[in-house]
Amino acid sequence: MARRRSAFDAPRQRGQACTGRLTRRAALAAFCAPWLAPRPALAGLEEMIVAAKPSVIAVGTWNPTDNPRFAFRGTGFVVGDGHLVVTNAHVLPPQLPAGSLATLAIQTPQTTQESQQRNATLLALDRSHDLALLRIDGAALPALKLADGSGLREGMSIALIGYPIGGVLGFTPVTHRGIVSAVTAIALPAASSQSLNAQAISRLREGTFDIYQLDATAYPGNSGSPVFDVATGEVVAILNMVLVRGSKESALSHPTGISYAIPARFIDALLKNR
Repeated sequence: MARRRSAFDAPRQRGQACTGRLTRRAALAAFCAPWLAPRPALAGLEEMIVAAKPSVIAVGTWNPTDNPRFAFRGTGFVVGDGHLVVTNAHVLPPQLPAGSLATLAIQTPQTTQESQQRNATLLALDRSHDLALLRIDGAALPALKLADGSGLREGMSIALIGYPIGGVLGFTPVTHRGIVSAVTAIALPAASSQSLNAQAISRLREGTFDIYQLDATAYPGNSGSPVFDVATGEVVAILNMVLVRGSKESALSHPTGISYAIPARFIDALLKNR
């Protein structure tokens, strides 16, 4: 009487055929090869960092009588025609007093022993989405490309580049990797109760908008950093907040690894409506 085939016969027969042609070590190597092969995204990330770093700048104020003369406040990045810089609205200093020698300024990335300082002026402001657009003096800098905002998925690999500890180690941009862990709704509150005026309340009544929660390490100073889609190298968001447990000092020694970013479509709208 013929034996009835079971569901295990086909795999067993294939295994016997394989072992007949390959040694066990060779078969294991062939089976594992796809998982052990280098990931092409890593090479893409390396190229993206080299291309993007000249466009990521430090934002602050410049005062010839201060020491240091440049006071770092946050990160920004170049867009548009190379004379425009996007950063967070909360990165900008309070209104400078009349007669003050301090001016809004940026520092380009440190490529030699010193960074290059340039004057900046405020061109447009969108406090509802915590965005500011600056115009900088001098020759155009390489601009980053903004993504159209479609197709961003939870779990997508991202990288952010900025100045997590300011100029302590020189103004050299630093890169962190992570993923989009959630897309959630938020309404940005006023910076303080004193700022909660009729205009701020009106903005809150306009409703919430989507913001990206990132599983990526960032620090105070990373505010305004561009967030990249690792696969394309395009800017998909701008870092807005870092979740801090305790004090700002504890954020340096015990980062939460949770941060939030504003979608790039709001940057595009600011550029079009300025």
